[in-house]
Amino acid sequence: MTDTKTVDLVVIGGGINGAGVARDAAGRGLSVLLCEKDDLAMHTSSASTKLIHGGLRYLEHYDFKLVRHALQEREVLLRSAPHIIWPLRFILPHHRDLRPRWMIRLGLFLYDHIGGRKMLPASHSVNLRKHVSGQSLKDQYTSGFEYSDCWVQDSRLVVLNAQDAAERGADVRVRTECTDLTATDDAWQVELFDKSTAQKTVVTARSVINASGPWVEATLDLQQSNKSRHGVRLVKGSHVIVPRLFNHDYTYTFQNADGRVLFAVPYEHHYTLLGTTDIEVEGDPGAVDIEQREIDYICEAAGEYFEKPIDPASVIWSYAGVRPLYDDASENASHVTRDYVIHMTKSGPPMISIFGGKITTYRKLSEEVVDMVLPALQKSADAWTSRAHLPGGDIANADFDTFHSELKSRLAWMPEAVLADYARNYGTRIDDLLAGAESVSDLGEDFGGGLYEVEVRYLVRSEWARTADDILWRRSRKGLHVSAAGIAKLEQWMQSNGEAVVAA
Repeated sequence: MTDTKTVDLVVIGGGINGAGVARDAAGRGLSVLLCEKDDLAMHTSSASTKLIHGGLRYLEHYDFKLVRHALQEREVLLRSAPHIIWPLRFILPHHRDLRPRWMIRLGLFLYDHIGGRKMLPASHSVNLRKHVSGQSLKDQYTSGFEYSDCWVQDSRLVVLNAQDAAERGADVRVRTECTDLTATDDAWQVELFDKSTAQKTVVTARSVINASGPWVEATLDLQQSNKSRHGVRLVKGSHVIVPRLFNHDYTYTFQNADGRVLFAVPYEHHYTLLGTTDIEVEGDPGAVDIEQREIDYICEAAGEYFEKPIDPASVIWSYAGVRPLYDDASENASHVTRDYVIHMTKSGPPMISIFGGKITTYRKLSEEVVDMVLPALQKSADAWTSRAHLPGGDIANADFDTFHSELKSRLAWMPEAVLADYARNYGTRIDDLLAGAESVSDLGEDFGGGLYEVEVRYLVRSEWARTADDILWRRSRKGLHVSAAGIAKLEQWMQSNGEAVVAA
């Protein structure tokens, strides 16, 4: 069935880059259709270390441009979404057998200054014998460094970009796969398969943005006229979640003897997030999973620093994702650039393919992509996202603490933990979520773990959640808190009510 609608852009891929491009383009007045074959952020974009950071270790590889751009973006993003992005202070213990102190100090000096830091405090040395972060470390680590970066709710960042795109006119279709691309003289015929209805449609697009992440080359291969390879290396990164290893809010950056770094991040109140790995993979990117050797590696690497040994058997959850890195011919997967490369076709209707990239630089990447496609569409519009808020992020002066305090006063009837969770996940959209609720009973069915029916309805209605997993593991991380019985109850609720909520 042919869709009679012609759009300026079809964006293929609902990860952070695809959602970011759709948002930027829609905000500049382009007609946009975003298709994602699964759920938004279902793959790479929900499998990060959850950090907005410059990448301190990339300085060793002389990737100064990437670090500078990432550090600049760090503060742009912090201002745009202070509910889902917030500052962290990192502790980097000095390991006498690895990088010398002067090298770390020089790296941190550059880190403080090359990105034009304004909002975040500078780095400094710490005495781990006196600092609270030293209490959980082995006695041999007596000194270190403290510096700034930021946390991000990664999959929510994707969803909020898609939500903003939709509110600016974009057509966002989840569980809709691009199955064929055919170029005519001046447009693309884009075949889409809706997995929910098993229906195929063909949409006419004046341009195509290939933001397929690990599937970027598979999307290129849909063109019968073009089977060339532009170079992507699939590198798996895995993480584990263990019971909380320390009782403070600092994040650790640990140096490893193999040249990598490992992060230990406070996670979901009761846990610690440890990661990551770098392993090249082949085959279906959607079929990857963490391997026992990765779990052992992460636990052993963290155990080099923590006083209490970390038993791999203590891992309560893990996840793995595939980074679609641009192939720069580095021998070591850890040394492959994390910067992005944008390729545009030289003839016919425009198609832009995105290789590589980091969550931290997605907004700048998106801006560059739209800047590239506008002339080909014979249109012009100014960039705008550096000055705009994401949905829920229009918090006065980006001051989340004051915003949260005002909510506690205004919504005193809400359980404190639930209110804090809603404030962090939804920001100023909390009133849309609550929909006039004035008591706990108005929140509807209680699935446990802080998940109530009112939130489920909002996520189905406003954020394209279609399954229990969408809600438990991407719109939130409540899968760590809801019991098996609660999950079963949620699955039943979705089967009974999901379609009606979508249709309403």
